[in-house]
Amino acid sequence: MIPFRDNIPSRSYPIMTVSLILANIAAFLYELSLPPRALESFVFLYGVVPARFQFLSEYPLEVMQTTSINVFAAMFLHGGWVHLLGNMWYLWIFGDNVEDRMGHFRFLIFYLVCGIAASLAHIFFNISSEIPSIGASGAVAGVLGAYLLSYPFARILTVLPFFLFWPVVELPALLVLGFWFFVQLMNGTAAVTIAAQTTGGVAWWAHVGGFVAGMILIGAFARVTPRRSVFS
Repeated sequence: MIPFRDNIPSRSYPIMTVSLILANIAAFLYELSLPPRALESFVFLYGVVPARFQFLSEYPLEVMQTTSINVFAAMFLHGGWVHLLGNMWYLWIFGDNVEDRMGHFRFLIFYLVCGIAASLAHIFFNISSEIPSIGASGAVAGVLGAYLLSYPFARILTVLPFFLFWPVVELPALLVLGFWFFVQLMNGTAAVTIAAQTTGGVAWWAHVGGFVAGMILIGAFARVTPRRSVFS
């Protein structure tokens, strides 16, 4: 399923959503400016590396300081154009309405907290991995979780890739985002089962952790009643 747009209008311009998208694009353009070796070192330096937590008991201050910096920085780094565009597309579609419910500043804090929760979930389930994890996926997943609880019956125009046919249909957010979460959960469970975390790939548990954090935190951050849809 590829969501295209929803039918929930925003009361105000999504300043923070747009700002976050621009910040991610700017960070990615900086990544592109680096030579391959420098980029590899940059990602390893600022990505979230779960294995570093194994030294927490020996070097608590160093590990906590490094992790706190990396968890924040990694939210704005991406591994390629597809990675970046996918995350920013979901943030653009669903972020404006969640920001609308919370207000601009509260939405920014919510987004960052969900990103932190996502990284912690990734670390917990991949504690032996030495591969740096980067991307806004966990924070964006928090936005999806908040959207699901706020607008479960919003209509989402969705592309359904099916061999040569790609029909566009209207589906409830409950189905679109519920299916997305189910896929992340199943893949995360499979990754733990076969120890796939040691080979890199998608940080499934970061997605799950961010999504669950968004569902939990929406009650604390939301300040207005969800808006109804405008088209049928």
